Amino acid sequence: MHELSARVAEAFRSLPSRYLGAEPGFDATYHVRLGDIGRSWEVRCTAIGARVRAGASKREPDVVIGTDAHTWLQLREGEISGVEAFSQRRLYARGDLDLAVGFEGLFRLPSGRPPLLRVHKVPVGHLKISTLTMGEGPHMLLLHGLGATKSSFFDTAAALSRRYTVHALDLPGFGGSSKPSTAPYGAPYAAKAVIGTMDALGIERAHLVGNSMGGRVAIEVGLERPDRVGGIALLSPAVAFVRRDWQWLVRFVRPELGMLPHSLGRQRIEQTFWALFADRDLVDPSVADIVVDEFERIYRSPGARLAFLSSARAIYLEPPFGRKGFYPRLSTLEPPALFVWASHDRLIPVAFRHHVERWLPSADHVVLDGCGHVPQVERPERTNGLLERFFARVDPLGGSRLRAA
Repeated sequence: MHELSARVAEAFRSLPSRYLGAEPGFDATYHVRLGDIGRSWEVRCTAIGARVRAGASKREPDVVIGTDAHTWLQLREGEISGVEAFSQRRLYARGDLDLAVGFEGLFRLPSGRPPLLRVHKVPVGHLKISTLTMGEGPHMLLLHGLGATKSSFFDTAAALSRRYTVHALDLPGFGGSSKPSTAPYGAPYAAKAVIGTMDALGIERAHLVGNSMGGRVAIEVGLERPDRVGGIALLSPAVAFVRRDWQWLVRFVRPELGMLPHSLGRQRIEQTFWALFADRDLVDPSVADIVVDEFERIYRSPGARLAFLSSARAIYLEPPFGRKGFYPRLSTLEPPALFVWASHDRLIPVAFRHHVERWLPSADHVVLDGCGHVPQVERPERTNGLLERFFARVDPLGGSRLRAA
């Protein structure tokens, strides 16, 4: 135990010399707690350097990271990434998840090696798109659902980064990305931001994976720029509603009212979260706490509330048919597509599959039994297996074009 503690202490002492720096104005305090040896450290990172102290000061931390000594040493040696450790439930974090996940990206690995991942703000016009990048290989973008962030794809990013360079994005208005108060939130606006992110990262062509609203955005990217897309995997995608009984009310209520200060209440947020799943025993309660905390923190922002309500409104009001309707447009989708539906999805019922099959008969379809609206969280192994097999079939159709220009 003494030898292990000494190795851990040395790993912390070396952090300042490994620090890669940060943008002007950056100032974040991390508390790292290693439960198995009963010790903690405080790491404060600013634009000019990093400082480490054993124990914790009275300064309120921005992030608390908890793990064990062995995992911490593996992280510092680059044997495992923080997202992989989280996926294996060997690490937890509370506070700002962008800061938590981005922590390891602030430090070089031994021998001057770059970190295994980084969280960076990608400039897209007047926007900053918060992006997690990890892995090596053809490029793949992961797009989250309404009210979620890129953290909903951590398990998927960990699995697919073994073969792909994965970029998990916070769409504009969500997570750590910009939240403009005058943006025309909806699939076309978000799709432009996704394409702009690809441009900024020098990505000529990429696979897309989208859940719920992110699935609708992925479809829009495929419709507008099929030349930039390899394959598209859609997990419970928010396709257009055929019946819209509350259309008149949704049109009447303006999302700008969301700019007024209000709270949904933690209990309601928790109830909404758990309602997304068919079998709550398959979801780690600690993950639920992290997600609820993150939503509650972000929703305090007026821009986040506007983005949430405007995006929900755009999804519900999108016309299903007609000259500019969703399904006639869907029939022109060129990239190979996989639709993954869930038998117990209350938001996008599996019956939506029949409309998609009618208008896009070339697409593949899979129904996950005993699953709710977020397959990559509730059934990660099954979902990741489906994604790996689908993209393995698509890669030979243009894999070489998926790498950076």
